[in-house]
Amino acid sequence: MMRVGIVYFSNSNNKKLLNIVNSLSEGIELQGHQVDIINGNLDVNSKLTVYNYIAIGIEGINLLGGKIPPKTKTFLSNSGIVRAKRSYAFSLKTGLRPMKTLSNLMTSMEHEGLYLKKSDIISTKTEALNIGKRLHIS
Repeated sequence: MMRVGIVYFSNSNNKKLLNIVNSLSEGIELQGHQVDIINGNLDVNSKLTVYNYIAIGIEGINLLGGKIPPKTKTFLSNSGIVRAKRSYAFSLKTGLRPMKTLSNLMTSMEHEGLYLKKSDIISTKTEALNIGKRLHIS
């Protein structure tokens, strides 16, 4: 069993990202891992050092896409020792350029030294559950 931290950054009161995070968590737990969900907007003092695997999810800031929440970079730089930790990046399929949004998230994660194993653009809770079941954690 490994400890997995799922951090998400939501820009709105829309519960879609939280629902996807919960489904992803459920899929990972079905593999036998312990999962903690962290709201990156609220839990600003969370340290990711204790986790073996880190998943980070966002939704784009605007309709055009490409921009990530500014708190993402700040949170990652203050989250403890994350260098060389295996990680997963995902974003919601929203806006006109979701791949650009995901690319910017991945750049921020790699800047902090996270080792990206996989990334996805997720549309539905079912898709998130299936990804969680198949995600190679250990």
